[in-house]
Amino acid sequence: MSEPTDTTPTPASSQIPAREKAAIVADWLPRYTGMPLDEFGDYVLLTNFKAYLEAFASDFDCEVRGRDRPMQAATNADGLTMVNFGIGTSNAATITDLLTAIDPAGVLFLGKCGGLKHSTEIGHFILPIAAIRGEGTSDDYFPPEVPALPSFKLHKFVSEKIVERGMEYRTGVVYTTNRRVWEHDAAFLERLRRLTALAIDMETATFFIVAHANQIPHGALLLVSDTPYLLEGIKSEESDTVVTRDWSRVHLELGIEAMTDIANDGESIRHFTF
Repeated sequence: MSEPTDTTPTPASSQIPAREKAAIVADWLPRYTGMPLDEFGDYVLLTNFKAYLEAFASDFDCEVRGRDRPMQAATNADGLTMVNFGIGTSNAATITDLLTAIDPAGVLFLGKCGGLKHSTEIGHFILPIAAIRGEGTSDDYFPPEVPALPSFKLHKFVSEKIVERGMEYRTGVVYTTNRRVWEHDAAFLERLRRLTALAIDMETATFFIVAHANQIPHGALLLVSDTPYLLEGIKSEESDTVVTRDWSRVHLELGIEAMTDIANDGESIRHFTF
């Protein structure tokens, strides 16, 4: 008696060889942003604010790609690209992985953060010297012992641009978390106090770690948009409107100037080896 025949369809995944990462990101970067790979520049500004991208596109009269996609992007005539990747660590990891499709020469994140010290007032700029990996997402890339650090040369160049404008900035450690609503949590606030972090955000540590994993020169220029230790300092729609009105413009300009000038005049910001 013959054995019964198994007519169960073979899964497509077992019929197709596993795609290498290079092929995946080359397909997914245009898919997520609506921008063809050849339109991306060598230097990239990342943000999670639509207004920043719209201002960038308006200033340089360039098209915003991906208005119907999860992320939007625009590239100016100088070859500087800006991407609005959304909010949170998973999005930060995703866009940083996808950018390997273009092998960028440098990527700067323009984000906002909450100040955790009395010396960090709303409107201050922070160049984080490190970020505490409190988010969990970065654990998929490196063990917890690996610090989340920026590329020193890139931060050095950004700091020079701030000083040229006669402005001040702060340096210190930023705590990155996946939590968005924590201001009510006394235990979490006490933990932040003991960690002595200068500020808190939702992307920096993840971006630093994933960029390091992908050998992408990287940095972050953060704008203090609220002071969550103080009840009256917690971000609201009204307070964020004021921050956007008074400080976002110069934040964007500093990022544009730094990445444009480093492309034209700066020394290489790549490590000799990663």
